Amino acid sequence: MKVAIIGGGGRVGGDTAFALQLGGVVQELAIIDADENMAKGEALDLRHGSSMSSSQRIYAGGYEACEGADIIVVTAGLRRKPDESRLSLINRNVELFKTILEEMKKARPNPRGVILVVANPVDILTYMAVKANIFPPNQVIGLGTVLDTCRFRSFLGEHYKVDPTQVSALILGEHGDSMVPIWSTAAVNGVPLWSLPGYREDEAVRIFENTRKSGAEVIKLKGGAGRAVAVAIKQVVDAIALDKKALLPVSSLQTGLMGITDVCLSQPTWVGKGGVEGLVEMTLWDKEKMALQASGAVLKQTLGQVMAGTPA
Repeated sequence: MKVAIIGGGGRVGGDTAFALQLGGVVQELAIIDADENMAKGEALDLRHGSSMSSSQRIYAGGYEACEGADIIVVTAGLRRKPDESRLSLINRNVELFKTILEEMKKARPNPRGVILVVANPVDILTYMAVKANIFPPNQVIGLGTVLDTCRFRSFLGEHYKVDPTQVSALILGEHGDSMVPIWSTAAVNGVPLWSLPGYREDEAVRIFENTRKSGAEVIKLKGGAGRAVAVAIKQVVDAIALDKKALLPVSSLQTGLMGITDVCLSQPTWVGKGGVEGLVEMTLWDKEKMALQASGAVLKQTLGQVMAGTPA
């Protein structure tokens, strides 16, 4: 299994490479970055630990290193400038992503491979990757709300003083402000969340709001997220590499589930060696379904602005 990480010299890309090295599932890691020295340094640093971690082949290269890759993880992206509008940042990242897609096309990745988009705005860029026709739509996945779900479960476990790995709680929709918490199925090892001692709805809502804002909080405190993102990415990569048929809230092209079409967002998705291997239509509360549809509408509006080249 070969994984190429575009943006591998950055915080998220580097942490992802480290997580995959420790996981031992990936045999070959290609680190690609616009800053060639950062890519070389990251690859060298990882190789220094290979004798005590795994026997992967780890190296730096240009886009040609995508050739034969089974999974291409795209973490490369630009950060928001002071006082910059969200749409302006989106437009700058869209332009960068167009360049990445063009270079990717030339590199001849494994035709049965999968593109995993991590860079933000992840749902918009995942849609662009689908429309680039490098791979069929089912072989294009966005990290979507896997990270948000990971954060949500961790916060809930922390608050209720339970093992966070036993917390089952989903966030679906946009990886952004319109994300949707699925309270109707939230549970701890099968026990509904609202049955836990001390449960209060206002506290649960506050935990979700902390989840929604936690990315910005990490940026404020340390300049950007990396570790938890890498853990989330590893979960998706492992699902593909090991053909786990894992049910994950990844972003993919929607074709009618919940009445949502022609946009990429997160719904419960079977993930295996073929990428997206099916979606699951959950039984949701009416307000959850409406919120999910509203999230799709928000993304469609943003897509319309981006595709029309709306001035920032």
